[in-house]
Amino acid sequence: MEESVLCQWSVIRSLLAILQWWSFNVTVIVMNKWIFQKLDFKFPLTVSCIHFICSAIGAFLFIKVLKLKPLITVDPEDRWKRIFPMSFVFCINIVLGNVSLRYIPVSFMQTIKSFTPATTVVLQWLVWRKYFDWRIWTSLIPIVGGILLTSVTELSFNMFGFCAALFGCLATSTKTILAESLLHGYKFDSINTVYYMAPFATMILAVPAMLLEGNGVLEWLQTSQSLASSLVIIFSSGVLAFCLNFSIFYVIHSTTAVTFNVAGNLKVAVAVLVSWMIFRNPISALNAVGCAITLLGCTFYGYVRHMLSQQPPGTPRTPRTPRTPRNRMELLPLVNDKLDDKV
Repeated sequence: MEESVLCQWSVIRSLLAILQWWSFNVTVIVMNKWIFQKLDFKFPLTVSCIHFICSAIGAFLFIKVLKLKPLITVDPEDRWKRIFPMSFVFCINIVLGNVSLRYIPVSFMQTIKSFTPATTVVLQWLVWRKYFDWRIWTSLIPIVGGILLTSVTELSFNMFGFCAALFGCLATSTKTILAESLLHGYKFDSINTVYYMAPFATMILAVPAMLLEGNGVLEWLQTSQSLASSLVIIFSSGVLAFCLNFSIFYVIHSTTAVTFNVAGNLKVAVAVLVSWMIFRNPISALNAVGCAITLLGCTFYGYVRHMLSQQPPGTPRTPRTPRTPRNRMELLPLVNDKLDDKV
């Protein structure tokens, strides 16, 4: 009886974790789009900087004041040699995401972000010379095909926004790959990641934001008709961005890898649906089909990764698997691709 109750509570906890993750994620995305489109605050660098500041303050309060999470100690030398480069890529990743939201619909942006598994595998193969099982490559076909179909049929296509989202995928992949080498030996969770990286990211972004957008922000402050409510929305998006980090940490520890992957892809579908209901951006039938193919491809890719990770060491390769020396063989890419929502 007790085991049954524990099992039911585990399922309920997992569902609650996924729901609160979805809620924070979709809310942050929609609020950012609302800020750019409805509030006419067309300054993605400034928005990103506000998010970093709020996240840095939130992580400090969470770890140092409330002591809800122990601080992972990092050597001062490592902060500049290892944390700073990660923060730079981390910053580029977030900025490109906000820039893409400035120019393209949420539905299109979220679909392109699903391209991250493909960019990660290709980068590791080209730059780091890692080798993958043929099933990994096969699972990328529907992702690439779905992205192509979505891009060709997108009614609100904008080349600048498309490129920003695509380079955002590359930045996410680079961040994930660098994390293994630069952060080796430090078992960071999402809160400690933000604690160390958000201040660096703020420092990196503050000067470009002031130089490129400072005059525009001052003009907006002088001409905005509902300044107080607009500022509340902008800073609330920063607070929710920090809450999203906590929700990611919680959902990882409350679900299995397969559940997390499926939930991540369903989260994209929820974001697309909610954004369409709010902003009513036109979506053609073929565009919706392309989005669905991409999400199904991501789910299949996650399934393949999970199945390969479950194989015991020394499992014989299938005839179609490339024969490479064992020390060069990598069946799985380094991907925490559903963790690119941080900040």
